[in-house]
Amino acid sequence: MRKPNRTWAGKWALITGASAGIGWALAEELAAGEANLVLTARRAERLEKLAAGLTAKHKIQAVVVTADLTKPEATGEIFDYTSKRNLEIELLVNNAGFGAFGYTHEIASEKMAEMIQVNCTAVVQLTRLYLPGMVERRHGYVLIVASTAAFQAVPFNTVYAATKAFDLLFAEGLSEEVRPQGVKVCALCPGPTTTEFQEVAKQPDRAFKVAETAEKVARVGLAGMAKGKSYVISGPMNRVMMECERVVPRRFVTQMAAKMMRPEKG
Repeated sequence: MRKPNRTWAGKWALITGASAGIGWALAEELAAGEANLVLTARRAERLEKLAAGLTAKHKIQAVVVTADLTKPEATGEIFDYTSKRNLEIELLVNNAGFGAFGYTHEIASEKMAEMIQVNCTAVVQLTRLYLPGMVERRHGYVLIVASTAAFQAVPFNTVYAATKAFDLLFAEGLSEEVRPQGVKVCALCPGPTTTEFQEVAKQPDRAFKVAETAEKVARVGLAGMAKGKSYVISGPMNRVMMECERVVPRRFVTQMAAKMMRPEKG
């Protein structure tokens, strides 16, 4: 029987986007390792269900903060909630994010702005809010969910891939900044995963023919985080593909991605 990761047992972990997919799986994995949880997303009913289930099953503490990270004020509201209750966040999981599939000139500009807000700005803001306390205590963890899309341009998911490249570089740079202060920062880079992402982004099935489970991705991410890695790619084939891209002309990689992702006519 697989033993749960107990690195954060008895500590508080905050997970954004916890109401589905990888966020939900991360919550389950952390609770199995006896971590206490602050769960945040827009869908309160789902969060309450998750919190109740994990509390009953694992005898941990779990609280819910409903927040919409497309709103600039949401990050401050989350931080205020934990600060007023003296919840010391040992692990911050910046998981919330979404994509939008299609021709960039046809995607609503408001949707792209919201994507940048959630995938990039909110990540930086939340990290900036919780990082000083970790540095002062000389211990803490920040896990940022990026993507294998962070390693290349992805036509028809152009803005999404750019936001994930930002997340990856932000995590790698920050990791080296705060490592001497005892704080670990890691970017989790999953490939296609069986979550609601595909439906929300309206992405074609052909990009998800070989997909990992959210549970597997969560385990890989937390294991890499605990080991102090600055980034971790989930899935051996994904790792091989990312390594191959280092020696292949970038234009060729982008052209192949465009061929796979191009919307069907009509």
